[in-house]
Amino acid sequence: MGWFNMSKQEYGDFVNQRSPSSKLLPDTLAAFAIGGLICCVGQALLLLYQSLGMPKELAMTLESATLVFLGALLTGLGVYGRLAKVGGAGTLVPITGFANSVVSPALEFKTEGFVTGTGAKMFVIAGPVIVYGISASVIYGVIYWLIETVL
Repeated sequence: MGWFNMSKQEYGDFVNQRSPSSKLLPDTLAAFAIGGLICCVGQALLLLYQSLGMPKELAMTLESATLVFLGALLTGLGVYGRLAKVGGAGTLVPITGFANSVVSPALEFKTEGFVTGTGAKMFVIAGPVIVYGISASVIYGVIYWLIETVL
Protein backbone atom coordinates (compact mmCIF):
# COMPACT_ATOMS: atom_id res chain seq x y z
CA MET A 1 0.00 0.00 0.00
CA GLY A 2 1.53 3.31 -1.10
CA TRP A 3 1.28 6.65 0.64
CA PHE A 4 -1.25 7.83 -1.96
CA ASN A 5 -3.79 5.23 -0.74
CA MET A 6 -3.51 6.21 2.94
CA SER A 7 -6.21 7.88 4.96
CA LYS A 8 -5.41 11.21 6.61
CA GLN A 9 -4.92 9.45 9.93
CA GLU A 10 -2.60 6.81 8.43
CA TYR A 11 -0.62 9.48 6.61
CA GLY A 12 -0.31 11.51 9.84
CA ASP A 13 0.98 8.44 11.67
CA PHE A 14 3.39 7.72 8.79
CA VAL A 15 4.80 11.25 8.93
CA ASN A 16 5.10 11.21 12.73
CA GLN A 17 7.04 7.94 12.61
CA ARG A 18 9.57 9.30 10.16
CA SER A 19 9.88 12.86 11.47
CA PRO A 20 12.79 13.58 13.80
CA SER A 21 11.73 14.20 17.34
CA SER A 22 12.01 17.81 18.44
CA LYS A 23 14.30 18.65 21.30
CA LEU A 24 12.35 21.77 22.21
CA LEU A 25 14.26 22.91 25.30
CA PRO A 26 17.82 22.39 23.96
CA ASP A 27 16.86 23.92 20.59
CA THR A 28 15.28 26.93 22.29
CA LEU A 29 18.29 27.46 24.54
CA ALA A 30 20.68 27.19 21.58
CA ALA A 31 18.63 29.70 19.56
CA PHE A 32 18.55 32.06 22.52
CA ALA A 33 22.31 31.74 23.08
CA ILE A 34 23.33 32.17 19.44
CA GLY A 35 20.84 34.99 18.80
CA GLY A 36 21.94 36.67 22.02
CA LEU A 37 25.59 36.30 21.05
CA ILE A 38 24.92 37.99 17.70
CA CYS A 39 23.10 40.81 19.48
CA CYS A 40 25.98 41.17 21.95
CA VAL A 41 28.38 41.53 19.02
CA GLY A 42 26.09 44.25 17.66
CA GLN A 43 26.05 46.04 21.00
CA ALA A 44 29.84 45.80 21.23
CA LEU A 45 30.14 47.32 17.75
CA LEU A 46 27.81 50.16 18.73
CA LEU A 47 29.85 50.89 21.85
CA LEU A 48 33.09 50.69 19.85
CA TYR A 49 31.87 53.17 17.26
CA GLN A 50 30.57 55.52 19.95
CA SER A 51 33.89 55.30 21.82
CA LEU A 52 35.57 56.48 18.63
CA GLY A 53 33.60 59.71 18.98
CA MET A 54 30.87 59.02 16.46
CA PRO A 55 27.37 60.39 17.06
CA LYS A 56 24.85 57.73 18.11
CA GLU A 57 22.93 57.81 14.81
CA LEU A 58 26.11 57.28 12.76
CA ALA A 59 27.33 54.59 15.16
CA MET A 60 24.00 52.76 14.82
CA THR A 61 24.18 52.96 11.03
CA LEU A 62 27.75 51.64 10.98
CA GLU A 63 26.79 48.88 13.42
CA SER A 64 24.00 47.70 11.09
CA ALA A 65 26.24 47.90 8.03
CA THR A 66 28.99 45.98 9.81
CA LEU A 67 26.59 43.24 10.93
CA VAL A 68 25.23 42.89 7.38
CA PHE A 69 28.79 42.69 6.05
CA LEU A 70 29.78 40.10 8.67
CA GLY A 71 26.65 38.05 7.98
CA ALA A 72 27.37 38.07 4.24
CA LEU A 73 31.06 37.28 4.77
CA LEU A 74 30.36 34.41 7.17
CA THR A 75 27.77 33.04 4.74
CA GLY A 76 30.27 33.15 1.89
CA LEU A 77 32.86 31.37 4.02
CA GLY A 78 30.34 28.68 5.02
CA VAL A 79 30.49 29.60 8.72
CA TYR A 80 26.97 31.05 9.01
CA GLY A 81 25.37 27.80 7.82
CA ARG A 82 27.20 25.81 10.48
CA LEU A 83 26.21 28.41 13.08
CA ALA A 84 22.57 28.12 11.94
CA LYS A 85 22.65 24.34 12.42
CA VAL A 86 23.43 24.94 16.08
CA GLY A 87 21.47 28.15 16.71
CA GLY A 88 18.45 27.56 14.48
CA ALA A 89 16.04 30.49 14.61
CA GLY A 90 18.52 32.46 16.71
CA THR A 91 20.44 33.15 13.50
CA LEU A 92 17.37 34.22 11.54
CA VAL A 93 16.11 37.06 13.68
CA PRO A 94 19.07 39.46 13.81
CA ILE A 95 20.10 41.55 10.82
CA THR A 96 22.78 38.99 10.00
CA GLY A 97 20.00 36.56 9.12
CA PHE A 98 18.81 39.03 6.48
CA ALA A 99 22.31 39.18 4.99
CA ASN A 100 22.41 35.39 4.98
CA SER A 101 19.04 35.22 3.19
CA VAL A 102 20.39 37.47 0.41
CA VAL A 103 23.82 35.86 -0.01
CA SER A 104 22.83 32.17 0.24
CA PRO A 105 20.66 32.03 -2.91
CA ALA A 106 23.17 34.19 -4.78
CA LEU A 107 25.93 31.70 -4.00
CA GLU A 108 23.74 28.70 -4.71
CA PHE A 109 22.82 29.86 -8.21
CA LYS A 110 26.10 31.53 -9.25
CA THR A 111 26.80 28.70 -11.71
CA GLU A 112 23.77 29.83 -13.74
CA GLY A 113 25.49 33.12 -14.53
CA PHE A 114 25.78 36.60 -13.13
CA VAL A 115 22.39 37.88 -14.33
CA THR A 116 20.15 34.80 -14.48
CA GLY A 117 21.79 33.10 -11.51
CA THR A 118 23.22 35.44 -8.91
CA GLY A 119 21.24 38.55 -9.86
CA ALA A 120 17.90 36.84 -10.33
CA LYS A 121 18.06 34.61 -7.25
CA MET A 122 19.63 37.05 -4.80
CA PHE A 123 16.31 38.37 -3.50
CA VAL A 124 14.23 35.18 -3.73
CA ILE A 125 13.96 34.98 0.06
CA ALA A 126 14.71 38.57 1.06
CA GLY A 127 12.56 40.18 -1.65
CA PRO A 128 9.19 39.57 0.03
CA VAL A 129 10.62 40.83 3.32
CA ILE A 130 11.70 44.05 1.65
CA VAL A 131 8.38 44.50 -0.18
CA TYR A 132 6.25 43.92 2.91
CA GLY A 133 8.57 46.02 5.07
CA ILE A 134 8.32 48.97 2.70
CA SER A 135 4.56 48.50 2.30
CA ALA A 136 4.04 48.37 6.06
CA SER A 137 6.14 51.51 6.54
CA VAL A 138 4.09 53.38 3.92
CA ILE A 139 0.83 52.31 5.55
CA TYR A 140 2.18 53.28 8.97
CA GLY A 141 3.32 56.63 7.59
CA VAL A 142 -0.11 57.37 6.10
CA ILE A 143 -1.86 56.44 9.34
CA TYR A 144 0.59 58.56 11.34
CA TRP A 145 0.08 61.49 8.96
CA LEU A 146 -3.70 61.18 9.22
CA ILE A 147 -3.58 61.09 13.01
CA GLU A 148 -1.23 64.09 13.15
CA THR A 149 -3.30 66.20 10.75
CA VAL A 150 -6.67 65.32 12.27
CA LEU A 151 -5.62 65.63 15.91
